[in-house]
Amino acid sequence: MFKKLASDALGLSDIGKIINKEDFDKTQSDDFVLTEDGEEIHFLIKSKSDEYCFTNRALVHIDGDKASSSKRNIYRYDYYKHPIGDVSVETAGTIDLDLEINFNLGNKSMNIDIAKDEGEAIADLYKSLVAISQIQEENLQHSEYAKDSIGTARELIRENRFHDNDISQEFDEVVNFAYDWFAKKHREHVRKDFQDIFEKYIHN
Repeated sequence: MFKKLASDALGLSDIGKIINKEDFDKTQSDDFVLTEDGEEIHFLIKSKSDEYCFTNRALVHIDGDKASSSKRNIYRYDYYKHPIGDVSVETAGTIDLDLEINFNLGNKSMNIDIAKDEGEAIADLYKSLVAISQIQEENLQHSEYAKDSIGTARELIRENRFHDNDISQEFDEVVNFAYDWFAKKHREHVRKDFQDIFEKYIHN
C-alpha cells in the first residue's frame, strides 16, 4: 500500500513515453487505424497499460485497466463526433518525474501522464489540440448561423402559397433545395480530417 501511495505521489503509476514515428507499426494501436481510408498516426503515447494514438481523424485509445493483465479495451473518438476542449498541460514539479496533458473529447475527460523529459514534444501535441479545438468552435458557430438563417428564411416565406396547382412538384423542389442546402453547410462546417494541423505542429 505504501509503495502504491509513494508511486502515485511521484507520478510513477503509469507514465507514458512518446513513440517515435518509425516505431508506430510496432504498437497495438496501429492495427486499429483506418489506413485503408487514408488515416495516419501523427502522435502516439504508450505506457505500461495504455496507448493514446492521435491520428488525423481520431484518438484511438487502447485501455488496459491493469498493467499485469493482457486484456485491452479499444476505444475510438472521432474528432467530429467528440469535439476537443479544455486543453491544458500540468508541468512537472521539483520531485515529479512526469507531466500531464488534459483535454476533453466531447463528454470524455482525458488525463495522460507523460515522462518529464518529453515536455517539448508534448508542447507540439498541446498546440495541435488547441488549434483543432479552435477550428471546431468556429465551425460550430457557423453551423448555428446556418440554422438561424434557415429559420429566418422560413419566417419570410411562411405566408406564401404555392403558385401553381401542381403542389407536388413545388413541394419536391423545395425539399430538394433544402436538402442540398443543409448538406452543403454540413460539408462546410463539419470537419473530419485534421492532417494539415498535425503536420504543422508535430515535429517528432
